Amino acid sequence: MKIASKARFSLRRVYFFLALGLAFPWAQCAHAQTHDQIVEAAKKEGEFNYYASMDLQEANLLVGKFKEKYPFLDVKLNRADSERLLTRVLAEAKAKKLGADAIQTVAFSMYTMKKQGILGRYMPADNRFYPAEFKDDGFWTTVYYNPYVIGYNTKLMSKENLPKTYDDLLKPMWKGKMLIEGTKAEWFAGMLQIMGKEKGMKWMRDLAKQEVQNRVGHGLLIQLVAAGEAVMDVDIPAPSVDRLKVTGAPVDWVAPGPVPGVMIGIGLAAQSAHPNSAKLYIDFILSRETQKLLQERGRWLAPRTDSPQSVKGLKIVPVHASEAENLETYAKNLREIFGQ
Repeated sequence: MKIASKARFSLRRVYFFLALGLAFPWAQCAHAQTHDQIVEAAKKEGEFNYYASMDLQEANLLVGKFKEKYPFLDVKLNRADSERLLTRVLAEAKAKKLGADAIQTVAFSMYTMKKQGILGRYMPADNRFYPAEFKDDGFWTTVYYNPYVIGYNTKLMSKENLPKTYDDLLKPMWKGKMLIEGTKAEWFAGMLQIMGKEKGMKWMRDLAKQEVQNRVGHGLLIQLVAAGEAVMDVDIPAPSVDRLKVTGAPVDWVAPGPVPGVMIGIGLAAQSAHPNSAKLYIDFILSRETQKLLQERGRWLAPRTDSPQSVKGLKIVPVHASEAENLETYAKNLREIFGQ
């Protein structure tokens, strides 16, 4: 009887400590590093490799600001467009020679890298301020995003004729007067997410009947709109319009409904050789101070709960990162519907 009683007591102790761990997560994470511990460990590493698909000038600015704060760290920047960056990371990972410590690129690529075990777990210092739809908790968090809007020529488009719904683009008056960046499968995915697949596919086919001109390159398209070659571009990131607008060009943008937001996230490489240095950089990028710096440069940010960023009347729908599984299909759809 005494043995049975002791066994029951031992089991109660096990259940108690299991419950303690569930009720108080810190009880399971007592080994978590403090900021000071990360800094001291980073000093021993001395450097880290930063793979990014963002603008080179902007990346250099951020790296410079980071080095002002942590002068003991050497940052080796490796920059490429998102497609080439993903190709490089996947190739290096396959060869077991991944050089990246911190990786920053589009959410679709982050999804693919997480699925293949390339991203490691790290909870950023400011994680609690980022809404769930703008991160994959513990793997990557949105640094900024590109909202896809309609860019138009302010001299050729009157305020009265501004599209108030997406169906307004199907009016006969716009036939032959619109451009589209026909390689943007992420925009296509976002529009189907907003409209629903069946309605969205029908809208795309109806839009194609408007003799929309298919071109490549957002920079080129908004220049053509500014020059009056077309009245509008139906799928352009708002920052591309804003950058030209501030130069005095006759361009602006409108959102005739919810708009797709393509996220650019940052995360830690699972097999990082310099994990503590990378953690410092991730925390730096996601800090309120650096986010403000990015906003000043025209970037659209995830709406932190301690400093929400919003534009009156504009509803952003973050495009699901899992749509990475369907981007090839959407790219094929775009070619078939709008031509090449």
